[in-house]
Amino acid sequence: MRLTINGEDRTIHNAASVADLLGELDIVATKVAVERNLEIVPKTAYADTVLADGDRLEIVHFIGGGSPAADLAAAADDGFVVAGHKFSSRLLVGTGKYKDFEETRIAIEESGAEIVTVAVRRVNVSDPGQPMLVDFVDPKKYTYLPNTAGCFTADDAVRTLRLAREAGGWNLVKLEVLGDQKTLYPNMPETLKAAESLIRDGFDVMVYCSDDLIQAKMLEDMGCVAIMPLGSLIGSGMGILNPVNIMLIKENAKVPVLVDAGVGTASDAAVAMELGCDGVLMNTAIAGARDPIRMARAMKHAVIAGRESFLAGRMPRKKYADPSSPLAGII
Repeated sequence: MRLTINGEDRTIHNAASVADLLGELDIVATKVAVERNLEIVPKTAYADTVLADGDRLEIVHFIGGGSPAADLAAAADDGFVVAGHKFSSRLLVGTGKYKDFEETRIAIEESGAEIVTVAVRRVNVSDPGQPMLVDFVDPKKYTYLPNTAGCFTADDAVRTLRLAREAGGWNLVKLEVLGDQKTLYPNMPETLKAAESLIRDGFDVMVYCSDDLIQAKMLEDMGCVAIMPLGSLIGSGMGILNPVNIMLIKENAKVPVLVDAGVGTASDAAVAMELGCDGVLMNTAIAGARDPIRMARAMKHAVIAGRESFLAGRMPRKKYADPSSPLAGII
């Protein structure tokens, strides 16, 4: 029979069901999600889902998009809670842009991150033996946070995360609906539309958004479990361009607020944490560094230092100098 699999026309000879097809393609069923004619096929129904000539199938898996080492600074911080799950590390990292999966694995370990974002892409059915992210970054050790990178409409974002839930079983997801290719700025009307649909469908939605206090409050009131305003444009490395707005969002939110996008170096991560944010999400700042492993360690320490600085409370700003040493008794 003729099937369209991941956008390619293929002739299949010996597969009567989805389970048979995965076997014929030498794809491990537990590592993928399958959509048949725009309907998700539950894993439990693979053997019973009969294929017909002309069916269109999408077979997807996670691609690149630890338990933190104990130290005194980290131990002093209680971490943060999102959707009922407690995390010690306030650094979240992406899994894309590394030279290979081994570098991805090492960088994540060195960062101390417990949450890693993952994109959803089609399985290469012509070469299913290629290594997969799950073979290097254990989803039993790390919390996978499926995201909607590359989605420009609410419908695409919702469809992607439904597939992600089927592939991995996670309800905690990161929603981003982009406005244009050049800036990757969030399309807020589509983001609100997608968030509403996903929450209604039982997802716990962490949402990438503009640094707009009103929009952020709307997303929180709708039921999003974390608000993630951009520091600056995705992948730009420009740092935190509007700290006042981010601080206002945090002061008015009852759910975690995490800076998402734009961090370029360790000082940017520290600034985000000094604003009182609950965490920072980054990818390019680590993967795009000359030495990603060293930068991963730097980011770990920057987030810890920024949080400690926030908890300590900075000295007041003054218009004039104030000597550190007392003037009384001067020679």
